[in-house]
Amino acid sequence: MLFRYPEGAAFNRVVPKNKIYAHGRASNRLKQLFVDQVSKITWRYKLSTPTTNLPSLPTVPEIQIFEIVQKEESIKDDVLRCIDNAIQFPIVFELCYEDAVKSKAAFKRPSESGSMKWVVSEYFESNWQPADSQRDPLPVSLDLPKLYDQMLRRLMPFPARDGESLKAHVERLSAARIKEGQCSKLEARMKVEKQFNRKVQINATLREIRHELDGLIR
Repeated sequence: MLFRYPEGAAFNRVVPKNKIYAHGRASNRLKQLFVDQVSKITWRYKLSTPTTNLPSLPTVPEIQIFEIVQKEESIKDDVLRCIDNAIQFPIVFELCYEDAVKSKAAFKRPSESGSMKWVVSEYFESNWQPADSQRDPLPVSLDLPKLYDQMLRRLMPFPARDGESLKAHVERLSAARIKEGQCSKLEARMKVEKQFNRKVQINATLREIRHELDGLIR
């Protein structure tokens, strides 16, 4: 998923890493991840009411598009989360490595506690695509929150259910990821377990969790 953004939304400001460190409260370990994995951070676009002609709401006052040029093929989510914590707006990242690019974003929303903090979910991402791939137009939307909703859902591995809110969709997929992790651990235990009765117990638990997972992704 790569979108074609309005020319009037272009911002194109290089973001110094030390600015992110200061606002994102980066530890020494996290700073080293930036050094090892990130070559350049560019604030490419600002999707706002003036640049899109779409009304905003406090939940989504603007949508920022950040380009991250990577030194390595993979980048830790901690790096992206640090940037998300430093920038008080929803962000869609475009990750660039050699001649490929992919989109990645978390569901970001204001805290329900009423504080100025934002809550950042786990991350969802597209597949790598050639950097010169044709880009899609932005989804047709009535306001910025609905635009953000559509942009983020295109990154999610399983579609929304009828009438399912973005928050509920994210929570369901997060629960599914936990179940997937549990399945992987049980499958690994099955391979090394020698006792037949223990294998039977593990297999029964695995079937139950797979059933729960199937209910979450359908």
